[in-house]
Amino acid sequence: MNKVFLCKETARDETRVALVPADVKALVGMGYEIAAQSGAGIRVGISDEAYSSAGAKIVGTLEEGYEFCDIVVRVNKPDDIGGIRENTLHVSSFDVFSEKEAVKEFANAGIKLISLEMMPRTTLAQKMDIQSSQASLAGYYAVLLAASKLPKIFPMMMTPSGTISPARVFIVGVGVAGLQAIATAKRLGARVEAFDTRPVCEEQVKSLGAKFVKIDLGEMGQTEQGYAKELTPEQIEIQRKGQAKVCSHSDIVITTAKVFGRKAPLLLTKGMVSQMKPGSIIVDMAVKTGGNVEGSDPDREVLLDNGVRIIGGDRLERFVPKDASDMFSGNIFALLEHFWDAGNKAFNLNTEDEIIKGCLIASDKKVIHPSLSDLQ
Repeated sequence: MNKVFLCKETARDETRVALVPADVKALVGMGYEIAAQSGAGIRVGISDEAYSSAGAKIVGTLEEGYEFCDIVVRVNKPDDIGGIRENTLHVSSFDVFSEKEAVKEFANAGIKLISLEMMPRTTLAQKMDIQSSQASLAGYYAVLLAASKLPKIFPMMMTPSGTISPARVFIVGVGVAGLQAIATAKRLGARVEAFDTRPVCEEQVKSLGAKFVKIDLGEMGQTEQGYAKELTPEQIEIQRKGQAKVCSHSDIVITTAKVFGRKAPLLLTKGMVSQMKPGSIIVDMAVKTGGNVEGSDPDREVLLDNGVRIIGGDRLERFVPKDASDMFSGNIFALLEHFWDAGNKAFNLNTEDEIIKGCLIASDKKVIHPSLSDLQ
């Protein structure tokens, strides 16, 4: 495997590209052959000429690219898999738990499937982890989005007409997105509070100059992968009551609690939102997976009767496509570089490697990932 095909994204709202010319040039230098579909980088401002200058062959159609390659790279899963040859390795983001029928299609067609979301959360695999790279940008943009809708400024300002108090921002969930949201809100001059069920996050929040909201939920912790452990119904109720007090005096609330493979936890109920100030903004970054906020909508902004505005913040990294593409491409490059066998001049799909074990979903006409045993 050494022939890579870069696809043009087909989703209307997708702005990113899976490989940028700088990484194409480096891969070609290693020994990979690259084909790029014409127009693949147009939404990011990358021309076909830029890919050609980096050493890529430009092809006009998916069919030409599929015929050329043994590795396909793209940002999102394809609309259909027609034309992808058997034993081709397909690499993209792929929510395998909500797209089980698509996973079976790949397996039945004999296409090897790597889901980048399933990349192990280890130090070695960190440079290949799109969850972290894209979530960081999404957290940044969530703050800018909220700021653009808020009817007041973020920083404290002393003027001859009086003093303007700083905006109050509450971040719920201190993962990668949450930490970047905290840092961005602080840079803009807001007074920032944050909460996470993992006590270990308190130090990280304070290091960014924000206040950690303490809510006693009893014994808590995190999984081996670094995610928050699932709460009991009793703990969820305690958490909501504690958060309601902070939400009531916040100008902006940003919720970031996504749980890959499961429905997002409901953190803000209608009752909690009804207690917020008119003009307040909520950004629900988990809106596509069920939502952290009752009443949020993935397709539209919701303006409530009490003047609170709820914005669905799905894949906000798409609004900064240049940097999002650079980072996504860096993740793909790291994967292709790590498993490059210089002696054989080929990608080594070593199924005994811990990284491959974590992200390889289908191979040899079977679904092989242990978390999808119901498809085996």
